[in-house]
This record gives sequence, structure tokens and C-alpha cells, in this order.
Amino acid sequence: MTHSTSTAVAPYASVPALSRGRLYPEQGMVERDAFQRDRDRIIHCGAFRRLQYKTQVFVYHEGENFRTRLTHSLEVAQIARSVSRSLGLNEDLAEALALAHDLGHTPFGHAGEDALKVCMKDYQGFDHNAQSLRILTKLEHRYLDFDGLNLTWETLEGLVKHNGPLITPTRTSDSLPLAIKEYAGLHDLDLHSYAGPEAQVAALADDIAYNAHDIDDGLKAGLFQARDLLDVPLIGPILAEVSGARPDLEISRLVYETVRRLITAMVYDLLSETRRRVAEDRPHCVNDVRANHRPVVSFSAEMAENDRAFKNFLFPNMYRHYKVNRMTSKARRVVRDLFGLLLDEPRLLPPDWQRGCDGPHSPKTARRVADYIAGMTDRFALDEHSRLFDPSVKP
Repeated sequence: MTHSTSTAVAPYASVPALSRGRLYPEQGMVERDAFQRDRDRIIHCGAFRRLQYKTQVFVYHEGENFRTRLTHSLEVAQIARSVSRSLGLNEDLAEALALAHDLGHTPFGHAGEDALKVCMKDYQGFDHNAQSLRILTKLEHRYLDFDGLNLTWETLEGLVKHNGPLITPTRTSDSLPLAIKEYAGLHDLDLHSYAGPEAQVAALADDIAYNAHDIDDGLKAGLFQARDLLDVPLIGPILAEVSGARPDLEISRLVYETVRRLITAMVYDLLSETRRRVAEDRPHCVNDVRANHRPVVSFSAEMAENDRAFKNFLFPNMYRHYKVNRMTSKARRVVRDLFGLLLDEPRLLPPDWQRGCDGPHSPKTARRVADYIAGMTDRFALDEHSRLFDPSVKP
């Protein structure tokens, strides 16, 4: 008998005993079900540990109080698990997806990814979501009988489709990122349909966590002031309510209480809208969720508009702040330098990474170099850049 801490009760929840299985069949376990094993494998893999030194907006050495990819992933997992419990979904699957969703991110956040995309434009591109799949199905080398972690179909499906179908009337399989196209040829992930409800929960939990920690980190970094948020929908009224109730409140408590209430408001809206859609669409099983004409898990139209308004505030005031621009400029330069040199001279790669290369400027070498750089932490990328470009630093 399989024991589980999940309390999935909704008829449209994912059920581990009914999983579509793994690419390489494995014997089940008594104490842990399939989705719990997926979650545990993700937590123990090397790529997950490296998230500790990969940042969202700031480079790791700019301050120890800013979020990293690891702390962000844990926050997403907490929200996803709580929401899934309230909706009667499988908490373990939602948590596994939340913990895995950022594994493919490069060092230096979106600046590093943008640079690597440019570097790989002639070599079938780079996409962080596809890179997460590549890590989980190919690059992690831990088991005797297969590469990757051999996760269940449901976890991998949710990873690649958490934002919706990948094959649509306006998008064919030819336009898919290479890693997704390759894996789907071995293990069909139904790329034309929506993902299961737990993946949809994880995607919106990511959005909620992003909004919350960007407020916190942006204020701590001095990129904007609390008063600048007063005219922003949703967050402005919450901030005004908290500061009005306690005008003498210290800034750290003001920010925390505002962020806490923001998360609560977004979660309650998500639960309310999802329950409304479930009542309208009446999914009877998880495959009904996949085949539905729209996501079953969603924000209300009003909350989605508030979310867009907040991102419209953050773009110029945080992501394009001149201090962040200076950091991202340096980050892009580090990634471009590393890629260019290693593509020219793949023999500079560590021996394990030279395997699979077939000479300078080949597609195989470019992909191998991209894998190497994407797996770096911020700190390692800076150190590797110094080792390769600074004559005074020992190689």
C-alpha cells in the first residue's frame, strides 16, 4: 500500500497510482508514491542545490538579503502546496513542479538568459524552460541505468506546459525548443493540451511569489520607495491601509505586512476564480482539465489586470533601473565572453564537458557550451571569467 501526505480529494486531481509512468519503468515503493519520489529526486539533485547561488535580479554578492532562485523556489512551493490543499489537488506534485520550475535558469537571472539566447541564435536557440527539461532528462547523472532523474510523465508534462499548450493553431512543433522537441519524440507529453491542475497552480504560485519578493527586494535595494507604490492597483490600497492603521510602523514591518496581505489577496482571488471555473466547466477527471478550452486554475479578470499593472510599475522602476542596468550589462558581457571563448576553444572546457564536443563552432559544441554556462552559479561564472580572461589569475 502506498502512503501519501497529500490530501487530494477533487475528482480532477492528479492521482499518483494512475500516473502515465516514467520513460524507464521502475518498481514502485511502499512508503512513497510516484509524485513524492519526483519531489525528493528534485530536491537532491545538483541543479537544485546550485539555485542557492543563482539570483533573480541582483548578482549574489550584492547582498545576502535578496532572493535567490532557491529561496524563490521554496516560496513558490509553499504557495503551491497551500493552494493545492485548499482545492483538493495533489500537493506533492504541485510542490515538485514548483521546486523544478527554475532549474534551467542561467546565472545572473534574465540578463544571463538573454545573453545566452543571442549566443545560441544560430544553434537552435536557448530557452530556460526547455533547459529545465534537459537537466531533468539528460544532464543530471546520478543513476546507474539512465541519464536524468526519470521523473513521471505528469511532472515533466507540467514542467513544459505550465503556461499552456505548446502546440496551437498558430504554433507548430517545428517552432518548439530543441530539448522539448527531442524528449517529446521519446515520451509524448500531449503538447497540444493544457497541463494538469497542479501545474497550473504552480505557474500562478510563481507569479504571486514574484510580485511579493520583487516589492521586498526593490525596497531593500532602494530602487523605489514605499510611497511610489501608492498609485499602483491592489498593492497601493493595501499599503495605504497598513500605513494608515499604524503611521509609526517601521519600514521593515510595513513592507512585510503589505507583502503578506498582497499574497493573501492574490491567493484568495485564485481560489475563488478557480472554484467558479470548476463549477462552470465541471471537470470530472484530470484529463478533462487538460482538454478544457481554457485554464481551470486562474486569477479573476480584475486580479489579472492588477497583476499587469504591477508589472508595468516594476519594469521601469526596478528591472530597468540604472543600477540594475549596470549589473545586467556586466552579466551579459560575462556570458558572451565565456560562450565565445569556449566555442572557439572547446579544449578549455573541463574534461567531462569536452565529451560530446566535436570541434570549434559546431552545433554539438555550442549546445555543450550552453549547458556548461547555464549550469553555472553567479559566483562560478564570475570566477571562471577571471580564470579564463585575467592573466594574473591561476587557471
